[in-house]
Amino acid sequence: MERIDLNNKTILVTGGAGLIGSNLVKRLFKELRGAVIVNVDNLNAYYEVSLKEWRLRELEALVPKGIRYEFVKGDIADKALVDRLFAENNFDIVVNLAAQAGVRYSIESPDAYIESNVVGFYNILEACRHSKKYQEIAGQARNEDYRAHNEGYRGVQHLVFASSSSVYGGNIKVPFAEGDRVDNPVSLYAATKKSNELMAHCYSKLYDIPTTGLRFFTVYGPAGRPDMAYFDFTNKLIKGETIQIYNHGNCMRDFTYVDDIVEGVVQVMAGAPERKTVDDGQPVPPYKIYNIGGGQPVNLLNFVRILQEELVRVGVLPADYDFEAHMQLVPMQPGDVPVTYADTTALEPDFGFKPKTTLREGLRKFAEWYKAYYSSIA
Repeated sequence: MERIDLNNKTILVTGGAGLIGSNLVKRLFKELRGAVIVNVDNLNAYYEVSLKEWRLRELEALVPKGIRYEFVKGDIADKALVDRLFAENNFDIVVNLAAQAGVRYSIESPDAYIESNVVGFYNILEACRHSKKYQEIAGQARNEDYRAHNEGYRGVQHLVFASSSSVYGGNIKVPFAEGDRVDNPVSLYAATKKSNELMAHCYSKLYDIPTTGLRFFTVYGPAGRPDMAYFDFTNKLIKGETIQIYNHGNCMRDFTYVDDIVEGVVQVMAGAPERKTVDDGQPVPPYKIYNIGGGQPVNLLNFVRILQEELVRVGVLPADYDFEAHMQLVPMQPGDVPVTYADTTALEPDFGFKPKTTLREGLRKFAEWYKAYYSSIA
């Protein structure tokens, strides 16, 4: 592994108005010195844009002295935009979190997944490939000071990208390990994430780009995605609507609190796969895949019980709320899988990563945020 000091680096975060991206930028604000952070997000309307704008306002208010921060509203599927950003910045680290999320939505709107997850990611890979050349071309057209400043630039030192536990598809072996076969996706979303891993491996092999893919497992937390179960259930319960528990309550999910995810991402950013050769002199692709998950799957009925208790505790729902009357057990939905369960034994020895937040602690923080946020905009 090649250790990278993230201080004084120029970092691109795509999807930085999302749950993981915004919390990652917030964490980088706290820890880094002298860094340049460029945050790109298209603010699409997959879920309420006002929530993404709220996250961005939070970031703008937290920019510390000594950090240069810029938000760019744009789509990574726009090749001209991506090329321009790489030409204008010496990106040392690229963290690609931008993607069209959601398993069920991929059945309704497949075009969005090809555009963002495949075309967009291809644009990022191509820009990483040509990152050194962009600066050489730009330097020819600029003054000596610019050329002197960029003289030592080596191109992108590490590309970190978001994959998903969805790539494991209908695997029945648990926990899911990085070495398991992932050739049987059950949704287009999962297929696009597996394609990201294949494309990244190809570019790592051909162009010697240190690349790490992270398979996230059911990320949740304050200001999360409203389409995720914990947020969607809360919205429906408040309105007196019925929540549906899929597979008749026999689903298990490996929930991972967003702060634990961000801890893992930051650790990985600073540890790029090593460039090396094997005995015959052939280069080994500097490429790695890791799971990031809680490692403790929870039955959905237990998850709902904890969520209910925390919503009552903070006063989002009354103590006498009749939960049983607002809960329905239904069959499995297309694209869903019965179990997600992360084996994180590869990540722990390499980075010392181990999630610390229990599901109750995480849902308590969500419930507290939910009450404060919706009270403030009421």
